Amino acid sequence: MTDTFGRRVDYLRLSVTDLCNYRCRYCMPAEGVPKREHGEILSVEECIEVVQAAARCGVTKVRLTGGEPLIRRGILDICRGIAGIPEVRELCLTTNGSLLPEMAVPLRQAGVDRLNISLDTLRPDRFAAITRTGTLQQALDGIAAAEEAGFTGLKLNTVLIGGFNDDEVGDFLALTVDRPWELRFIELMPMGPCAQWEKTCFLSAGAVLERFPALEPIEAQGVALRYRLPGAKGTVGFISPVSHTFCSQCRRIRVTADGRLKSCLHSREELDLRGLRGAALEEAVRQGILQKPLEHHLSDRPSDTPRSMNQIGG
Repeated sequence: MTDTFGRRVDYLRLSVTDLCNYRCRYCMPAEGVPKREHGEILSVEECIEVVQAAARCGVTKVRLTGGEPLIRRGILDICRGIAGIPEVRELCLTTNGSLLPEMAVPLRQAGVDRLNISLDTLRPDRFAAITRTGTLQQALDGIAAAEEAGFTGLKLNTVLIGGFNDDEVGDFLALTVDRPWELRFIELMPMGPCAQWEKTCFLSAGAVLERFPALEPIEAQGVALRYRLPGAKGTVGFISPVSHTFCSQCRRIRVTADGRLKSCLHSREELDLRGLRGAALEEAVRQGILQKPLEHHLSDRPSDTPRSMNQIGG
């Protein structure tokens, strides 16, 4: 269906947990987040019912997020249930990759079509510093496991942070020369723990492009502007929610692990889906789509949402 501004909404990002085995500095506090009671988060059955309702409203693409979705008990049951919904044409999952050596094959068998893997730095010391609990080798092993399991079109998500990884952009670009990956640079957003960080931390995609004029533009994909180095097997994408607002192209809604529909990542507005079934749940999803705002205001102020990214779904 379309929202009140004529945008076709066909993409649901469903968070299955707000917990994570990492503590990335821009996403979570060092101590992590309190573990919720079992009844406070969507059950496996509720996750599937939410997607079924969204599918009846026109959703054809679903991405499972967190937190780290692979630590969620029942994640494979959730994947199988969603993959079995006829209207869902693409089931994706975003992960930090640390559990893929054990989970990549089962995920493939459960119907997951594509993976995005977070990779914010290629230096072991920096990886340990930004994640607080992870190692670079875990991420690299996860990428290898995903490929061995047969996942193609891997996307590696790199959050651009001035003064942290901006000197590694060339190293990241080099990964695309011999590998058929899409390296995606994502602008850091002023929300959650990093809302009050120094302005120098917020590096624009345009600043990166100016430094690497060899990148040649190719066809865009969704909200990502895409490029390729001459002769490279892989591609480079830029997602620029701060410097180049793409709200007019946004076709997604989000549902948090505790069952609240957010029609915009940066809005305070949320619609509680818990306890709704059947036609009532479908109507609530429709109302959420119709409440989708025209745009966010990141160019003027930090995000309006009181939640951090792990609580919404990365």
